[in-house]
Amino acid sequence: MRTLSGIPASPGRASGRVVRVADAPGEPPAGPAPTDPAAEADRIAPAVGVVAARLEARAATVSGDARDVLEATVAMVTDPALLDNARDLVTGGGRTAARAVYEAAGAFADLLTGMGGYMAERARDIHDVRDRIVAELLGLPAPGVADLDAPCVLVAADLAPADTAGLRPGIALALVTEQGGPTSHTAILARSLGIPAVVGCAGATSLVEGSAVVVDGATGAVEEVAEVLVLTDGAAVAAEWDGVGRTSDGHVVPLLANVGDTPGAEKAAGLRAQGVGLFRTELTFLSAAEEPPVATQQAVYAGVLSAFSGPPAGGGGTTRPVTARTLDAGADKPLPFLTLDGEPNPALGVRGLRVARVPGPGSDVLDRQLATLAAAAAETGAELKVMAPMVATAEEARWFVQRCRAHGIRSAGVMIEVPAAVLTAHEVLAEVDFASVGTNDLAQYLFAADRQSGPVAALNDPWQPALLRLLRLLRLLGEASAATGTPVGVCGEAAADPTLAPVLVGLGMATLSMGAGALAGVGASLAAATLEDCRERATAACAAPDPMAARRAVAELAAKQS
Repeated sequence: MRTLSGIPASPGRASGRVVRVADAPGEPPAGPAPTDPAAEADRIAPAVGVVAARLEARAATVSGDARDVLEATVAMVTDPALLDNARDLVTGGGRTAARAVYEAAGAFADLLTGMGGYMAERARDIHDVRDRIVAELLGLPAPGVADLDAPCVLVAADLAPADTAGLRPGIALALVTEQGGPTSHTAILARSLGIPAVVGCAGATSLVEGSAVVVDGATGAVEEVAEVLVLTDGAAVAAEWDGVGRTSDGHVVPLLANVGDTPGAEKAAGLRAQGVGLFRTELTFLSAAEEPPVATQQAVYAGVLSAFSGPPAGGGGTTRPVTARTLDAGADKPLPFLTLDGEPNPALGVRGLRVARVPGPGSDVLDRQLATLAAAAAETGAELKVMAPMVATAEEARWFVQRCRAHGIRSAGVMIEVPAAVLTAHEVLAEVDFASVGTNDLAQYLFAADRQSGPVAALNDPWQPALLRLLRLLRLLGEASAATGTPVGVCGEAAADPTLAPVLVGLGMATLSMGAGALAGVGASLAAATLEDCRERATAACAAPDPMAARRAVAELAAKQS
């Protein structure tokens, strides 16, 4: 029996039998040319319709992030430009329908890959769309995850987000992929569903169909075993969490949710989130060719705020704040009406708050967004906090707070995503009411490694040695927070790891915000440790020489402390 090692992507342990995900049909032959090009071209639209209908049916069964991903995939399937290019390759280029779709989609995917960042991640979705249409045209089984009727561990070279979005916890026990990184949409969806996942696992596709494995989403280990094992029910332990984030000795650490829309906010409220630590307002803008009308924006904002407008169902009388991040545009999230053309390196250019500070329409968009958020808060009675992305200096922080105050927003903060903001934490925190660490982008800029790029995905593992040095910087940030009285939380994906969460608390983080599916697991983990335990684990993690040693040191210390 052997043990494979990959990148932890979603915490938890599961044991089950391997089910291999159906491979894509591969590259269709270039010929022969069709005898009736017009009739061959006419085959494309019906195939597209079949694929779109299947994805729409799957989207109707889910909500939140999963539904958003599936609906975005449907939009790609039915993109008129893709259909027109494919038809032209048949009628004017002598291609078969399958070959034409393959080439047209491939050209589009190559364009997105060249753009990098968020758009490069969308190239994976285009490949998935291409493969589904090609399979339909060739009369082959649809690639990806088939309908599952028994619990299993899914193993694949890679999983399309559209596949992950339709999975059912309890049937899909765990995910193991040979490719991908911990911040891909598939990994994020796995965390939101509460399914253990390991990505970037070399040799995963050599696992035999039907063989038994144990998957540890916290350590990245995938172990072959003789028989399926009965593991401790982590869900039962998490179910004991009382809905209040705190250590066993009473140190309060509110556990918040990351959301993007009303269904996601309602789900998070139902899972006992103590508020929203990251409301991604840009999701309202990303699919728009021009700035959405104020009424549209206010309806979206009010929907999210309404989910947290009163005390939790269990009582307690506490407020549940909603922290909205202002428009995070540019770089990997280009918007036609805002993004500057011709930037040599958009990831290091005008993105986040910088869009509102350069000459152009960005400043007006920010003012309208702040006014609309304030109006939505007044409409719902919810507690609103607003923070700006990509703040690097104290002067930028001061400028943003002044804009918020002008619109009557009483609680204004910043995202800490740039290493310079950590190094000048005393100055930055003195200007704001709160701050939130975006671990995903902070790691990306620390490593100079695109967090959506598979080849460098391992660099964004939150237990990497350089990221342990980042934890030391977070300790500095925590010390600065104590000196200024400004609370600092974490809203990156690192907060969703039940093993890492106590380390973050030990480094002085005041709140943790995560995908809603991780709340109970993190809550149970904190409830089993004292504040001093957390501090000791933070020290051990920062002293470790490599990622596995850090995980091992914290696990061994936790066992002694229990």
